[in-house]
Amino acid sequence: MTPIIEPMTERDVEAMARLRVAAFFESTARTPDEDAAGLRMLLPGDGFETALVARIGDVSVGTCLLVRHELEPAHKLTPWLAGLVVDDAYRGRGIGRALVAAIEAYAASIGVQRLYLYTWEARDFYAGLGWVVVEQFEQEGGAMLLMAREIQL
Repeated sequence: MTPIIEPMTERDVEAMARLRVAAFFESTARTPDEDAAGLRMLLPGDGFETALVARIGDVSVGTCLLVRHELEPAHKLTPWLAGLVVDDAYRGRGIGRALVAAIEAYAASIGVQRLYLYTWEARDFYAGLGWVVVEQFEQEGGAMLLMAREIQL
């Protein structure tokens, strides 16, 4: 079944916050409620930042964000593709690819020419989508990659 990619709504927030905390913040003090508060700030949209969600039927199965700032103070670049995550039960179905493509299309629609992202483990995934490594560096005791992609306007 093909996912529907659309702007996140309040009905998605709690499930996506739990998914994000499990994927990105498990070893931190960040709670699903804190993450949900951050996602809610993106819901009304400001004409730039956005949160997208992938749905299969009525089930929210993944999310991806376009944000101005990410992982301060590692780099002073902008904007960022951030927080791509797909529920384990739905991986391998092209949902991550669809979410990245949707963020790229949204970015192009608002005039963004270059996007950035950070990854610890997904270099091959993003490289397969046309992203290139800009820099490798240490963050919180681990190797991290800064990647970028030129957006076709």
